[in-house]
Amino acid sequence: MAERVRASGQVDPGRRHRIIDAALDVIAAQGVAGTSHRKVAAAAGVPLGSMTYHFNGMDDLLHEAFSRFADRAVARFKVRMTQARNPAEALNAVVDGLVEDIPGDGLEEQVVTYELYTLAARNPAFRDITERWMARAREALQAHFDPLTARLLD
Repeated sequence: MAERVRASGQVDPGRRHRIIDAALDVIAAQGVAGTSHRKVAAAAGVPLGSMTYHFNGMDDLLHEAFSRFADRAVARFKVRMTQARNPAEALNAVVDGLVEDIPGDGLEEQVVTYELYTLAARNPAFRDITERWMARAREALQAHFDPLTARLLD
């Protein structure tokens, strides 16, 4: 049976998102240096040609993947901070975030975080991701702490 084309003209409108999520999985397993279009396409279950259709090279894919990773981390953190009613609860929320927001044994998320920090340290094109991440985290912390304390906690 032939695939049904959606009104948007796309056969698989979720493909780009699956590729980005697969890139994060490959980065967690192999690091940035071990990530390739071929490995990501295989992990996403898409044809290799989809990589060049959706992304302008590996840097574009990595930027999108790390941006998604940072956005998710900040979203979880902001939820915790908005649920805190006072500085003591906010401190507990920070600790809980460090302990509970790491899925499984946390190794995958830690590896992706370290890979992002390393890439951002060496490549200015990726620094905007870490700078936005930190600024948004500090903003959430400043609902409970002065700017200096928020920066130190961040």
